[in-house]
Amino acid sequence: MAASDIEAEIVRFRAVDQVAERRAQRTDRAERRAAAEKRQAERRAAAERRAERRERREAVERRAERRAAVERRAAAERRAGRRESDTGGGASATLEAIAACESGGNPRAIGGGGAYRGKYQFSRETWAGVGGSGDPARASDAEQDRRAAILYARSGASSWPVCGR
Repeated sequence: MAASDIEAEIVRFRAVDQVAERRAQRTDRAERRAAAEKRQAERRAAAERRAERRERREAVERRAERRAAVERRAAAERRAGRRESDTGGGASATLEAIAACESGGNPRAIGGGGAYRGKYQFSRETWAGVGGSGDPARASDAEQDRRAAILYARSGASSWPVCGR
């Protein structure tokens, strides 16, 4: 083999090596990019999980605050010696606290996917059971207060398992 043939062969080998090196570099860049994207997706997922946990914790804290408000109002009412089963005008402090906990005091509130309605979050069945007709969320505040007082007189705070505690 002549020297020029050897030199040509060397040049070809170098060219092939350069092509292989460029391919390896592209593959390395693609792998690094994929790894970076995976790390970024994992960080986003972790941040979402932290946000969900924070939201759940805040919801639990809000419910606990509402429950404490109900307990404080009930204790104040007991100390004042007021009757809990008052079916006259206006709602008792305990019922007002329950309403604040259940719906934020909003007489038009609808919760539980539409199953619970009004200031005291009545189910339609419970509403009818205390003499109500139609949609509890469309009844006046006074009507909702009267029906809640009737329910409270019959079964106490047990009708509101979270907010009645």
